[in-house]
Amino acid sequence: MTHLTVGGHLKIYLGYAPGVGKTYQMLEEARDLKAHGADLVVGFVESHGRADIRDQLDGLETIPLRRIVHRGGASDEPDVDAVLRRNPRVCVVDELAHSNAPGSERQKRWQDIQLLLHAGIDVLTTTNVQDLASLSDQIWQLTGLRVRETVPDWLFQQAGEVVIVDVTPRALLHRLERGVIYPADKAKIESERLFQEPVLVALRELAIRQTAQALEARQTGTAGSPESQTERILVNVTADPSTAMLLRRARRVADHLQAVCIAVYIHSKEESSAVHVEDRPTVDRHLRFAENLHIPTEVIHGKNRAETLVDYARKNGVTQLFLTRSAKPQRRWFPGLDFTDQVLQQASEMEVTVVAERSRHGWLRLPIRKMRRAPSCMPVTCESRLT
Repeated sequence: MTHLTVGGHLKIYLGYAPGVGKTYQMLEEARDLKAHGADLVVGFVESHGRADIRDQLDGLETIPLRRIVHRGGASDEPDVDAVLRRNPRVCVVDELAHSNAPGSERQKRWQDIQLLLHAGIDVLTTTNVQDLASLSDQIWQLTGLRVRETVPDWLFQQAGEVVIVDVTPRALLHRLERGVIYPADKAKIESERLFQEPVLVALRELAIRQTAQALEARQTGTAGSPESQTERILVNVTADPSTAMLLRRARRVADHLQAVCIAVYIHSKEESSAVHVEDRPTVDRHLRFAENLHIPTEVIHGKNRAETLVDYARKNGVTQLFLTRSAKPQRRWFPGLDFTDQVLQQASEMEVTVVAERSRHGWLRLPIRKMRRAPSCMPVTCESRLT
């Protein structure tokens, strides 16, 4: 796992859904820090028209936002350069998962925050559990919603402090009904999607588990060197759309097992000549996605893809192979066993996990001769506060 080498302290206020009070609690702490003499500024806070948030901002020094004009519109983003020039001890930057407007120097707000941390500035920020990149598939299963703005898990896990901001699902639904979270029209829409009590209960448990995982990693010293990690997971990258899901799943399992995780694309000249030319940009996109998850990538050339993959795995001490098998009929350029079956046959000493992309109704049933269902989450035992 790559580690942040930063001078600043990152504190994340984590919620399981909008409206739990993340921003309010973050500003409460900001006011307390200010009252005790901390040199603190507000880089960005979204009030969403709420009077209580505006009241909390009263008296705090706020850095003017930067107006970004794009596609005939305009957005206000944190002025990171102005914050760096001001050089406070602490900066408040709301909405960690936000995507910056086109034309901004950096694509993501978490990248802005990284810059502040590297400059030695402590940062207070907020995010929801559904924003964690590796949870996208689980969130889709729970809610039917695809999260487009995400935060890398490694950033969350390496935060100096994570605080769960929690209310009961029933209390949160009452807030929604009273119009505290959204205006009436949007509240009605959200009550039919995310804001259903069973969904909120599941998201709340997920938030607790994520904090527990980060806490356990801290206590057991998973920040140690890769050499001390005996488990090694290899993800086979292809052009299949389910590869993105496979990478997210492998990243979570690797974090759970404190394992090294790598992603490999096998380039076979004979087989690649038969593959549609549009597949390669998809593969490149999957490799970039792996790197965003802090999974090292390699492109390996070999005559036979399955044989090359298994040989590479053996030479590099891989203990688990992650493959994907689509439910769609595969193009078969050569007679005999398909790629997945060849790997299953050759990698007899390794754990091979074959994962099919699943619909919201469950895993697709596929004829797989050897499969180990990978764990999807940590045990329930947890702490509500990580310091």
